[in-house]
Amino acid sequence: MSQEQPRRPQEDKQQDKPQPIKYGDVFSVSGDLAKKPIAPQDANMMQTAETMVFGQTQKGGPAAVMQSAATRNERSGLVRHDQATDVGGNEGVTVTETDVPGSRIVTETVGGQVIGQYVQPTPVAQVAAGGFMEQNAITIGEALEASAQTAGDKPIDQSDAAAIQAAEVRATGSNVISPGGLAAMAQSAAAYNAGTLREQDKIKLTDVLSGATAKLPADKAVTRQDAEGIASAELRNNLEMGRRPGGVAASVTAAARLNENIKM
Repeated sequence: MSQEQPRRPQEDKQQDKPQPIKYGDVFSVSGDLAKKPIAPQDANMMQTAETMVFGQTQKGGPAAVMQSAATRNERSGLVRHDQATDVGGNEGVTVTETDVPGSRIVTETVGGQVIGQYVQPTPVAQVAAGGFMEQNAITIGEALEASAQTAGDKPIDQSDAAAIQAAEVRATGSNVISPGGLAAMAQSAAAYNAGTLREQDKIKLTDVLSGATAKLPADKAVTRQDAEGIASAELRNNLEMGRRPGGVAASVTAAARLNENIKM
């Protein structure tokens, strides 16, 4: 009586292939998000959001976890450096604050699902005459500084320069470009980079946007209208016709969203 040799199922072959780290592997999430690989641009967007709220990314926080997972996925060749998941890119990555007496509740989400939530003690806030806590509102300058941290190694091109100029105009309320200001520096950098071949010789976003708040002659809290104007300027001058995750427009848009949450 002959005995059939056991055949290896196709599923076993699939299991031999390296698998990306997915959201469900490191966070308590469900549905489509749990099955999605953590992508580099998702991590960049969360870094931007955390930086806007805390001034830096949190050690051991969701952004750090996402960055570590995304780096591993990219090194394994399982995701591209410019890749974002459809859930993170379309439904958003957010860090929101809810203030209660003596503390604030910070909630971090991807695609509407909570991936981190914790409570921080805070002093009693000073409320402005307008009725909301103005000191918590993120300014245009602070949003630009955030993009310097999340996308600082990117060489400045014309779309970046256009977005930075639109941001300066929105912050100051004047169409006059200040000599030596952020917009002028960005335009000069874009022109220089266009004629420079080696990437390491090009002027990066961090070179211009670090300390952006101090470089602006005036500043203001970011609104949705500001974000839309800056995103439009970036898009009009982008040959790829797409907003860059973690770029100038993305950082300002995230700041506007956070400011709206503060007012609610």
